[in-house]
Amino acid sequence: MLGRKNRFHGYNSVLTVYARAQTVRADGCSLHYKINDRRRDYRLSVVVSKKVSKSAVQRNRIRRRIFEIVRQSAQIDKPYDLIITVFDAGLADEASEKITKTIQSLLTKSGISSR
Repeated sequence: MLGRKNRFHGYNSVLTVYARAQTVRADGCSLHYKINDRRRDYRLSVVVSKKVSKSAVQRNRIRRRIFEIVRQSAQIDKPYDLIITVFDAGLADEASEKITKTIQSLLTKSGISSR
């Protein structure tokens, strides 16, 4: 699981990112990102709507898988505010390699990670 220092706290900080961020899209998800000069570390939120899946168990599975992929494989050095919005329920049952490839492509397209 992603550490507490790398997660969002409060709804207003998420709204600020949605209002001022740039967006990159991939298969099944999108990434909203902006740099936050008032922080040292990046923050990440994964949003999975009830429209994606009515089951909280499945939504949490998607969320945990994405948090773990970012924690293990992403090399994020700058203090970005990141929100990954999922709009495909198939990510709950996808292979880990495919989800990793999708998240890495989002981070590479946005210029956040070169890996």
